[in-house]
Amino acid sequence: MMALDPGAQIPDVTLTMPDGGPVRLRNFVGAPFVLYFYPKDDTSGCTREAQEFSARLDAFKEAGAVLLGVSKDKPAKHQKFIEKYDLAVPLASDEEGVALAAFGTWVEKSMYGRTYMGIDRSTFLFDADGKLVRAWRKVRVPGHVEEVLEAVRALAR
Repeated sequence: MMALDPGAQIPDVTLTMPDGGPVRLRNFVGAPFVLYFYPKDDTSGCTREAQEFSARLDAFKEAGAVLLGVSKDKPAKHQKFIEKYDLAVPLASDEEGVALAAFGTWVEKSMYGRTYMGIDRSTFLFDADGKLVRAWRKVRVPGHVEEVLEAVRALAR
């Protein structure tokens, strides 16, 4: 697992948006950028996290930040997820796991005594220069979006 240290530049990886178009992470340099990784569309924790980021999207925009959620789900599944819950936060697919590897979010997990590889729910905040300001690992959803928003607002102070 690779870990990004504070001050590291945003990795130069390209993901796929629900419409099939590419999105290059380095293109977000120029504004604060919140990138969050989540395990799977349409599961309870991931749905709640996407809904909370969507509900606060305007506040993030007012603070000058851009958001993007990422999982390994296919673009078409993201589109259904977005439509089902009327999500406003943009979602991208990393089917090949390139970003997951670059951010160290593809990890060994265990449940009921069984180990498997999965996505560590994580959030990364980059400043306008594309440098990592803060990383949250093993995120618990309640209160997380507000904590990230406060960190974004602190960048402007």
